[in-house]
Amino acid sequence: MDALAQARSCPLHVLAFILGVIFCSAVYLDAFQTIILPRRPAGRLRITSLFYIATWEPWSAVARRIGNKGAREQFYSIYGPLSLLLLLVVWALVLVTGFAMIYTGLGSPFRDPMGGNLLASFETDLYVSGTTLFTLGLGDVVPLSKLARAVVVMESGTGLGFVALVIGYVPVLYQAFSRREVDIALLDARAGSPPTAAELLRRHHFEGGDEALIVLLAAWERWSAEILETHISYPILCYYRSQHDNQSWLSAMIAVLDACALLVAVVEGPASRQAQLTFAMARHALIDVGHVFHQEKRAKHLLETGTQDRLGLEGFNQLCESLGDVGIRFCGDESSTVRLHAMRRLYEPHAQAISEYLGMDLPGWVAAPNAKDQWVVINRLREQAEAVLTRDRLAARSVVKKRELVEALVDEPHEH
Repeated sequence: MDALAQARSCPLHVLAFILGVIFCSAVYLDAFQTIILPRRPAGRLRITSLFYIATWEPWSAVARRIGNKGAREQFYSIYGPLSLLLLLVVWALVLVTGFAMIYTGLGSPFRDPMGGNLLASFETDLYVSGTTLFTLGLGDVVPLSKLARAVVVMESGTGLGFVALVIGYVPVLYQAFSRREVDIALLDARAGSPPTAAELLRRHHFEGGDEALIVLLAAWERWSAEILETHISYPILCYYRSQHDNQSWLSAMIAVLDACALLVAVVEGPASRQAQLTFAMARHALIDVGHVFHQEKRAKHLLETGTQDRLGLEGFNQLCESLGDVGIRFCGDESSTVRLHAMRRLYEPHAQAISEYLGMDLPGWVAAPNAKDQWVVINRLREQAEAVLTRDRLAARSVVKKRELVEALVDEPHEH
């Protein structure tokens, strides 16, 4: 009796064959959507979706119980890279099991020197599947039918393709992560650590600062577009934390959105046009990331019930004082706060939902006083240098004026 006849003769063989095909097809489809397809994967019953649902909630629950912030962030940071490795292991295990069940459905068509009962036959099928997928090619167990040989060849090809996809997938992830982190690191000197909207505007209030701010906002418009493309196609990047505890891709994006909201609704200046463009792009990326993690209902609930107010009346007064100290002008109409509140409602509920899900803190609007901040130290040194240079220039001008006065007196004609 050939392999197909054996498969038809036993319902368990038929069931095993069907389950094996389903397992392998599920991995093929999931790997295609996760690695190759350049758009947001659809469906919540995918292996990757089920894997992250099953692992992230327990992991984040443990992380939230860690009191020390540094240790908590360190624990969070392990999850992203570790989940990538575990997902690859899960794919490999499902493939090995799926092909083993296909072999079982074909009646375990192998000549095994060790022999044995039905359980031993399934162990042989697992052994053949594992050695074939990982392309060991030991040859101690030989297929006895043409169909079994065809399936073995198919599985060995799957193994080679699986390795090739992994080799190509990991560098793509880390290149996208590196590009994301470069701009976040550059924002440290421009908006503080953690970044805040007030500090971003204060540090760009100098002669030529409006042009520098426009260039910065244009760069963050492009950064947001890259986030939209990379983090939607590869959602695992959202779990990757930044190098420093005070930084994250979410806090950087929200600080830029806060600054854009101020420039559009409250603050006077030529950067408002670019602020509108950056705001639209960053908000689009933020909302789409929320869709990836199915946070729409949570964001809607926060919008209806009200999010935790990150600004408030006292915070708004501090913001006005902080910006006013450097001479930044506000729109003086009474509806300015209403416009700012309307802008905040467009993105804050989504930001709060993602913050709760990923365990990433949202930034404030005004930076807390920090005498050890590198920008404060450097700026103080520069102010001292400018004071010396200004004093020297004034002294030089005084000497020049005295010299000109003396020369004028010498050249003046005398009456005899």
